[in-house]
Parts: sequence; C-alpha cells; structure tokens
Amino acid sequence: MTVTFLFNSQIKLIAAESDSGRPNILWITSEDNGPHLGCYGDQYANTPHIDKLASQGTLYLNCWSTAPVCAPARTTLITGMYPTCLGAEHMRSMVKLPDDVFMYPHYLRKSGYYCTNNSKEDYNVAKTGTVWDQSSRKAHWKNRKPGQPFFAVFNHTISHESKIRNRPHTLVHDPAKVRIPAYHPDTPEVRHDWAQYYDRITEMDALVGKNLKELADAGLADDTIIFYYGDHGSGMPRSKRWPYNSGLQVPLVVYIPPKFRKLASADYQTQGKSDRLVGFVDFAPTLLSLAGIKPPAYMQGNAFMGQHEATPQTYQFGFRGRMDERYDLVRSVRNKRYLYIKNYMPHKEYGQYLNYMFQTPTTQVWKKMYDAGELSPPQTYFWETKPAEELYDLQADRDEVHNLVKSDQHQKILAELREAQHKKILAVRDLGFLPEAEVHSLSDGGAPYLISQNSQLYPLKQILAMAEIASSGKPDSVNKLIAGLDDQNSAIRYWAAMGLLMRGEGAVKNARNKLRESLDDSSKSVRCIAAEALGEYGNQKDVQDAVNTLYSLSNLNRDGVYIAILALNGLDKLGNDKVAPVKEKIAQLPLKNPQLDRRLQSYVMRLIERIQEKTAQEK
Repeated sequence: MTVTFLFNSQIKLIAAESDSGRPNILWITSEDNGPHLGCYGDQYANTPHIDKLASQGTLYLNCWSTAPVCAPARTTLITGMYPTCLGAEHMRSMVKLPDDVFMYPHYLRKSGYYCTNNSKEDYNVAKTGTVWDQSSRKAHWKNRKPGQPFFAVFNHTISHESKIRNRPHTLVHDPAKVRIPAYHPDTPEVRHDWAQYYDRITEMDALVGKNLKELADAGLADDTIIFYYGDHGSGMPRSKRWPYNSGLQVPLVVYIPPKFRKLASADYQTQGKSDRLVGFVDFAPTLLSLAGIKPPAYMQGNAFMGQHEATPQTYQFGFRGRMDERYDLVRSVRNKRYLYIKNYMPHKEYGQYLNYMFQTPTTQVWKKMYDAGELSPPQTYFWETKPAEELYDLQADRDEVHNLVKSDQHQKILAELREAQHKKILAVRDLGFLPEAEVHSLSDGGAPYLISQNSQLYPLKQILAMAEIASSGKPDSVNKLIAGLDDQNSAIRYWAAMGLLMRGEGAVKNARNKLRESLDDSSKSVRCIAAEALGEYGNQKDVQDAVNTLYSLSNLNRDGVYIAILALNGLDKLGNDKVAPVKEKIAQLPLKNPQLDRRLQSYVMRLIERIQEKTAQEK
C-alpha cells in the first residue's frame, strides 16, 4: 500500500507541475476487434469501461482502419499515408521511407512532447533515427520530465486472433446467444469462437479500464484527450484480412476534456455519435492538429479535429495486398451507406489457404463443410472465386452478402464509387499494381515511394488500364492482352499475362505461343504468371515447361523471397499431379534466408510445407 501511495503522489506532483496549455494525448488500442461493444448497441457485449468513456465523449459510427490487417494498418497510422503508395501494402514488407518523410512521433517530440509506445510497433516501413522516447512494455507517460506534455499509446493484444482460438477456454458468454453472420455456418465450433471472441473483448475492456483509472488517479484526466480504437475488424475469418466493412470498421471513441473543447470538431459532443467518415490515414494529421502542429503536406489523411481540421470527407478507402504467403490485390471505397470493392485478381478464391488463418476452428470447419457440399450461399462464397466488382448497401445488408453490382437501381452509386476508387489510385499513385519483387528491384535499396511518384519509371495510367482490362473478365479483350505481352513495361506484361490466366483455357490457347515466349521474359514476375497460365491450361509440353520454370524461380536465396513466394503459389495452384516431377526437389529448397527480416522468414516455408501436406493427404 505504501508503494502505491508514493507512486501516485509522485505522479500527482508531476501533474500539478504540468500546465503547458497543450493537451496530453492518450491512445488506447486493442487488436482484432470490430465495434462489438455495448456502446455500439451490441447487447451481447460486456464492455462497461469503454461504454462509460463513450458516454463522456463521442463515438464514431464510420471509422475505417484503412487496412484490414495489423502491419499495414499500423503503417497507415504511423505515417499518415496510404501504404499502397509506399510499397508497404503487403504484410511485413519492410520498405524504406524517403529521407524527408517521418513517422508522426518525430513532429511531436520536436514540439516538446514525450512520446511512448507500449508496446507493439510491427510496421511495414523501417524506422530511421529516434522515433519514440520509449517503446517497450515498460514505456509509460509517467517517465516524462516534470511539466512535459505527453503522447502515449497502450496497445492491448488480449483480443487478438490468436486469443479467440486458444484452448482450453471456459466460456463466459453463452454461445447459444451469439449472433452468427450470414456468411458463417452455424456450428458449435463457430459459436464457441464467436463467444470466446466476446470473452476476450470483455477482458480487453477491463485493461482499458485500468488505463483510464491510472490516468484519473494521477489527476490527469482533465488535461488529456483520449482515443480508444481497435486496429481492424475481428480476428474471425472474412473479417480480418478482407477490405469489407467487417474487416475495416473499427470502434473509435474520443474524449476531449472541457478545457480543450475548443479543439473539438462541430460533430463532437458529450454522449455523442458522429457519422463522419474517418480512417487511420487521418489519425496522424489529427494527432498533430490537436497538438497545434500543422500536418506536413505529404500526409494523405485529413485532420478531423484540432487547430488544422480539414473538411469532412465524402469517402473512405481500403485495400488488400499480399496476406502472409498469398498474393491478392483488392481496393475498396465507401460512403456513409454503400461499399464498393474492386477485385483485381478475381480468379483467386476469397479464402486462399493461409497457414495462420487455418489455425482457427471456424476456418477449419467452414472449409470442411464446403468441401463436403454441406453449405449453400452465402456461406459458400468465401471458398469460391471473386466477382470483378462488388457493391453492398451497409444499411440494408450488414453482413455484405447481397452484391448489388447488377442491380439496375444501383448503377448510379456503382459508377460514383467506381470512379472515386479509380481517382484515388491515380491521386496517391498506388504502387500495388507493380509486382512486389519489382517494387524492390526498381527501388534498388531506396524508398519505393520515390518510384511510385515517378511517372517515367512507373507509368501508372497505362499499367492500371491493363489491370482493369485483365480483371474485367471480358472475353473480347483477349487480343489486347496478347498485344500487352509485347509491351516494353514489365508491369503491363505482368497484367496481360494475368488477364489471360484469369480467362482460362480458351484465352491461354489463343495466346499459347506468346505465353511460351514469356517463359523467358526479362521479368521473373511475368515468367511466373505465364508459367501458371500454361501449367493450368496448356498441353502436356506446356505443363512440363511451366512446372520447371516455376520450380526454377522458387529458391529464395537465389531469386529473392518475393519471386519465390509468387512461384510457389503457382506450383501450389497447379496441384499434385502436375507438380509431381519436382516434388522431391521442392522439399530440398531452402526454407529461410538469414539476411531477411525475421517477420518474412516463414512465408516460403509455409508454402513448401503446404505443397508437401497436400501430397501426404492424397496418399
């Protein structure tokens, strides 16, 4: 008791000496949870501490994490930029930032703030210089100098995907009462996972309560602006990793004490709810704006409160790139009612096999039931290939299962959101349309952002035009795709080959000679896609040459990790019979490269293990 008394007394002394006229700012974050909270009207949830905070401040109904998975989402937060233009959209990319682009704590610290992060970083961009005053599990605002304003992050991991599937776990929430989304099958495993998810949210809420109590006990509640938010949608499959509203909508509660109410926006009020569209790309500029700092021009978000508040936005944007060991490219945009999704690789199933995701019981039973033919739409959709476009009414269809793209009465909003998404790609100069290996090779050890902004090195309009043709699926575009295989730009050739692969046997047959020439393309990425197309739809000779090509590009120590991932994905897609001649060789491929960032080390290994697992299952 004596220790606690002395500790609190010391903190109160610091608080009494702190009167800089600038607010302290506290961010409390939680992992892998959507707005499944009492304050959002979820009667199944038990979240008294966050609910109380919401009653004292404003709750945001339309907040997006910009990315539906952790590392890209944190990259968005720390930079105030879209990772898609930084070459950082893919999981664990680890790219460099330009010399004149800094993570937001740089500006806060320069302005006199004490900045702490407790404790996860996990960005897709490399840190340079000193970012945080302290970043560890011991980082705390209490360690600042007397009178110094602070910015502090406390990140809670108890609601993470890994925590909703760990067993044994004695359920507190009654699984019989949980709401099952329309896309999930109603099984005991699914109900258990959802109930355990809510149990973890309750545990997370208690940790938030401790953060808030500590601040109040220190006498700092009246001097501190508080944000509580989740880092992306729930860890359940078809939420986390997918740029639906279920994967991107997060809870956001903001409390501004009365003495700093002048920094609030017009939509802020006590016990308030705001339908303003905000997203993670807006958080860094908003934070700087609250601290009285003008956000740098390169930040692409918009401050939604503070001295430099921007005009409310009409749209929010989301994205999906490579998720762990599987490639994909999806872009999404929403207004206050509708969500539009553009799938640039619609030939890939939603539920591509991801080692980490398949550890969840819901994923396993869901896939097993699909394979057994025991499901019907919309529960089947996740295991099937995607349409090129999707449109959902978020008011009428909370689970986003009724695609309105072909609805006559929704063509106007479809055209509006399609155009908004297209304009955003061009405005930020989205680098996602360049194969990941070429993002790194063109950057040559520098910052990929510089490539994205260079129209000579990265002719985005032309590349995007080919990607649009490729992903449209229109059969009358085959000749344009075949011509694209001769383009001088390797990214255009990549999308041309991809478009032929997407169209299947007829298109590949028509383009056979050109695709065979592409097996010797100067771009290894183009070689991979051409080989996959010929391996999937070619004759016996094509299959043999395609498999040999893909195998030859699967050595991460020789060809690089991104080419190896792409090539192994192709081999895995072709199946056991076609890959049989090189299966033993695949087993001998190197699994790791000690020069790689440790977070990238497992992806090649997972793909090789998956190919071997499928072989064992057939036996």
